[in-house]
Amino acid sequence: MDHMGGSTDGSTAQLPPRARSTTSGDLAMSLVVLTAALMKADGKVTQRELDHVRRFFMQQFGAQQAGELLILLRDALKQEIPVHEVCAQVRHNMPHPVRLQLLHYLIGLAHADGEVHRSEIGLLRTVAHELGISEKDLGSLSAMFRTADPGAAYAVLEIERTATDEEVKKAYRRMAMKYHPDKVAQLGEEVQKAANEKFKKVQEAYEAIQKERGMK
Repeated sequence: MDHMGGSTDGSTAQLPPRARSTTSGDLAMSLVVLTAALMKADGKVTQRELDHVRRFFMQQFGAQQAGELLILLRDALKQEIPVHEVCAQVRHNMPHPVRLQLLHYLIGLAHADGEVHRSEIGLLRTVAHELGISEKDLGSLSAMFRTADPGAAYAVLEIERTATDEEVKKAYRRMAMKYHPDKVAQLGEEVQKAANEKFKKVQEAYEAIQKERGMK
């Protein structure tokens, strides 16, 4: 996390005054600032990371706003990122489902270049803690990106491989309810889109366990 510090001009990226309430503008600015922090964490910015960010911004916000956010990101990458202050604002102004979306996106960004650096893992843990997200939730969200890991499906559902079939079914129902897009319908289309991605990961995890166990 030492790489996150110092910029050449000593300036600090801040959320603008307009981004103080739970709005899509608030979510977008939080994404930009925390994206910059994570991209700087391992001391280098890769093309794969930039492509991941561009694709996500396009999907979530449309071409025009994505272009504006990428310009803001370019500026933020030159500045010192006040992670604690930004996370405090996010935690105060955003409901838990939106904070989960934000962390899910950041974990995906960490995986974008094919290698998750130790400093990125440390920063993700810090951000999760600062956002009031539990270790269990962090583990579940992280497992959604470990598709080659046989145990990842269980981690997504927040259970052990030793769980009974009935416990697997209960866990699936609980997680499906937690990440159902309808739960965040009032928070805007972009949040719903991100929720739908996680909901699909939960379904895929359950189907993988069903197939492995021969469950019906």
